[in-house]
Amino acid sequence: MTTQEIIALENKYILQTYIRPPIVLERGSGVYLYDTDGKRYLDFVSGLSVNAFGYGDAEILKTIQEQASKLIHVSNLYHTIPAPQLAQLLVEHSFADRAFFCNSGTESWEAALKFCRKWGHETYPSKPKYKFIALHDSFHGRTTGSIATTGQPKYHKGFTPLLPGVDFATLNDLDSVKALVTDETCAILVEPVQAEGGVYPCTKEFLSGLRKLCDEKGMLLVFDEIQCGLGRTGTLFCYQQYGVEPDLMTLAKPLAGGLPIGVCLLRQKVADCIHPGDHAATFGANAVTCATAIQVFSRLANPDFLAGVRTRSEHLFGRLRGLQQKHPDKIKEVRGRGLIVGIVTTWKAGDIVTAFRDRNVLACTAGPDVVRFLPPLIIEDRHIDEAVETFDDILTKGLPEEKK
Repeated sequence: MTTQEIIALENKYILQTYIRPPIVLERGSGVYLYDTDGKRYLDFVSGLSVNAFGYGDAEILKTIQEQASKLIHVSNLYHTIPAPQLAQLLVEHSFADRAFFCNSGTESWEAALKFCRKWGHETYPSKPKYKFIALHDSFHGRTTGSIATTGQPKYHKGFTPLLPGVDFATLNDLDSVKALVTDETCAILVEPVQAEGGVYPCTKEFLSGLRKLCDEKGMLLVFDEIQCGLGRTGTLFCYQQYGVEPDLMTLAKPLAGGLPIGVCLLRQKVADCIHPGDHAATFGANAVTCATAIQVFSRLANPDFLAGVRTRSEHLFGRLRGLQQKHPDKIKEVRGRGLIVGIVTTWKAGDIVTAFRDRNVLACTAGPDVVRFLPPLIIEDRHIDEAVETFDDILTKGLPEEKK
């Protein structure tokens, strides 16, 4: 089928919840993607922070094939081998005592919300704690509970009334959080780096203050590391850079090498409040997915690999800040951590992303004026140089006047 035939087929039969560019991606290799017309693209999106090891990774493919030949799915009615082995790895490398497996980031967030409320009811039975404090500009997913705790009104439109009991504070403003705390507050919800909301990192003082506040007021601290965790910011988990541990944390995206997975990690004091039947996921802890995640996680946790991410991050930020100095009227700020970077521009970010694609580089946005880079973690300096030089070409030659 031709590119246009495939797009026409999708337009006819698939619910139109995405606005996609007029290309059809057919295969990938390393850090490159290829469309049905044979055009090659340098990928600085990596499946929205999913494909940490790029495309066609031999170890991932081998693990999938080996596990699929043994067992794919039996549901959570039965014990299988990979799930407890993966849980052990996650727990031994983190703050957590327990893991709950599901299929996506938003599912892991829904699980965290349920677990927090169950803890609030069981720990304070005479007057249950059930309210959440979330943050403006946050993003936690597209399901009902996730959008209710997402601090961006555009995601709420048409889906009200939302889940009750959610108030919003301001990122890095501890006083704004304290002002919302009541005796019914069970948890504070935060992304250590707000990704979709514009790539805003938390300050160490803010997260430390939240930890102290939760301890003083008998609340849970919940981190969403769905996009910023698992090596993306240069440490295995982003919270490790702050020296602040949560009570629950959600993970997803890169963990299973492109297969769907979500995880909610939690401390024992929360796990003690969750009982059989309180939550479930038919496809959670899928044997193929968990076996693949073991292989991926073991590589992501390698200190040498993480050191390489930090080195590449320094190169990327250095090149982008040099570009900002060259084009101060077009680049206002470069922010982020590790290999999640937001470039704030004076032009529309969507138009810049289109210009990138026209030059065989894939990037994405994080708001109307923020271009987001999420390259595979195996990216090399030469790939970084190619992307930054492409950006320079766009800024130098400019966009059509009506698109600036």
